[in-house]
Amino acid sequence: MSTSHYELLHADEGVAPVKAWIRGVPVDEGAKRQLRNIAALPHVGPWVAAMPDVHLGKGATVGSVVPTRGAIIPAAVGVDIGCGMAAVRTTLQAKDLPDSLARVRAAIEHCVPVGNGRGGEHRRLPDSHATRLAKSGLAARLDAIHAKHRKLRTDKLDKQIGTLGGGNHFIELCLDEAGAVWVMLHSGSRGTGNLIGSYFIELARMKLEKRTLGFHLPDKDLAFLLEGEPLFDDYVEAVGWAQDYARHNREAMMDRVLHAMRIQLPKFQLDKTAVNCHHNYVQREEHFGEPLWVTRKGAVSAREGELGIIPGSMGARSYIVRGKGNADSFHSCSHGAGRVMSRTEARRSITLKQHREATAHVECRKDAAVIDESPAAYKPIEAVMAAQADLVEVVHTLRQVVCIKG
Repeated sequence: MSTSHYELLHADEGVAPVKAWIRGVPVDEGAKRQLRNIAALPHVGPWVAAMPDVHLGKGATVGSVVPTRGAIIPAAVGVDIGCGMAAVRTTLQAKDLPDSLARVRAAIEHCVPVGNGRGGEHRRLPDSHATRLAKSGLAARLDAIHAKHRKLRTDKLDKQIGTLGGGNHFIELCLDEAGAVWVMLHSGSRGTGNLIGSYFIELARMKLEKRTLGFHLPDKDLAFLLEGEPLFDDYVEAVGWAQDYARHNREAMMDRVLHAMRIQLPKFQLDKTAVNCHHNYVQREEHFGEPLWVTRKGAVSAREGELGIIPGSMGARSYIVRGKGNADSFHSCSHGAGRVMSRTEARRSITLKQHREATAHVECRKDAAVIDESPAAYKPIEAVMAAQADLVEVVHTLRQVVCIKG
């Protein structure tokens, strides 16, 4: 077990501690206040862990690990349920890639619907995706959830399996330190997961209005569901479904990306090294001999020997890591670099020239619509990695050569 190098963000009596791996990285005051608010809830503990990519979020702080006893906070899990990363190493080498990767990027964009709205959905569900849905039992499970909660929409299920979505979701081709080509992607449970998250967050708020609290709840977004309540069990069932769907979504998307690559590039095989990990989710875990519900909001499980993915920003380095099983972090690490600018501030502050210079080595969009994802909007990934050296070790360092943004 590694030694912990965290900072305690406060020492308030009656409030769970917040252990933060933030040495050498900026943390805004809003995020610190939000962490304290979460830590003050009586169901939270024994402490909250903050990762070096921590920043202000909606509902809960992005880059946080929130353990709870007998309760779950749906807004802490959020609406991008099961969002996470997948990566696989191929037998291709840098020398196998063409000088221009524009056609490779176009082929991937043709095979994988990108963006929000109808343009980011399948016109016709690919046979392989239909087979995946049938074998997985996801459709039947969603029908069972819908039978109890008729307001939940289910019509997005087969339109969005194997699609990227928008925002900070991406597909990348990367080269590691030995020149091997990797495929890496970032997405979650898409519209159906969003609908599930939003629906149960609203139900938790409605439930809050009927509760008699013996404590101050500083934010309605911290409304909770209590273990033993029927609604709690329904949420656990629905959030579990969304997390499973997110994993299948990444697998289906990876299949389509590899299909596009096989059309454009020399023959290749897949290496045994592959990772598929959530970084927005909740699950039952045992820590320090105690059963807890652990919500990772922008954090990755990093048990001893467990592989994970920590992507840098668009144009920066990314990392395949191995967990060190640090108990103080609840066996967790960061999920990325973490924002230092809001999207609005990034659009106002970063010029198109600066964005193009920062991504000059990457085949990607260079237009104003992706300015809010430019590297300057994020913390330096090298500082983030240095701050969590006791949480993970680096197995591979990747640099992007193609980046497709949602």
